[in-house]
Amino acid sequence: MRIATWNVNSLKARLAKVEEWIRYARPDVLCMQETKLADAAFPAMAFAALGYETAYHGNGRWNGVAIASRVGIAEARPGFAGEELADIEECRFLSARCGGILVASVYVPNGRSVGSEHYEQKLEWLDRLRRDLAEQCSPDEPIAVCGDFNIAPEDRDVYDPAAFAGATHVTPAERAAFQAFEQWGLTDAFRQVYPDTDRLFSWWDYRAGDFHKHRGMRIDHILVSKPLAGGVTYALIDREARKGLGKGDNPPSDHAPVLVDLDWSVG
Repeated sequence: MRIATWNVNSLKARLAKVEEWIRYARPDVLCMQETKLADAAFPAMAFAALGYETAYHGNGRWNGVAIASRVGIAEARPGFAGEELADIEECRFLSARCGGILVASVYVPNGRSVGSEHYEQKLEWLDRLRRDLAEQCSPDEPIAVCGDFNIAPEDRDVYDPAAFAGATHVTPAERAAFQAFEQWGLTDAFRQVYPDTDRLFSWWDYRAGDFHKHRGMRIDHILVSKPLAGGVTYALIDREARKGLGKGDNPPSDHAPVLVDLDWSVG
């Protein structure tokens, strides 16, 4: 099974790019973040034409998450357990069962600046995500938590650690929150394939030619539970999907899709 995650940075603006990528990458499951679409505007028919069922959770603001699957979707759940849908202001979590795997698409808050209320809210949100997983499932089940975590787990996941000194995404507290998922029982699937390789990034700032200068961060992740971790056979950050001028027809997101292949039979 091929599972992918991609912060598309506006599905309305990138739909043609996403359709193009799906046609050649053929993921079985694609988790998307920052769709920036209300549910009523989600292009479900476009995905259906490609053979994918969809679940989505968005309100048209600067967030929104979705799952597209060609191996079925069941038990879709927007928001954390116990949250009333009408009370959710930021649509950042969606889970569903796809091909026998509990898949979650997550869009972790950015945090903006260290010490700000937004930074504290980011840490609180990460803790709530961890608690939700612990309360709703077990690491002994097949689970894949996919998305834009807005965390570079190690210094080697940024192009220059000194350039990020004092900034979010790399602080000890954020990295400890990421490690808490691993301590609970999840594995960074990408690192299963590239345990010793540095400077592999999934996000590059649009400004100053950062993509072409390879000044990026690895902040998009697929975390898998033990039943899946041993079956990871391949992983890729698809830089080709990030290429483009950023303006005009079919512009790229500032993120590249991340995918992993699993030795998993759809039940």
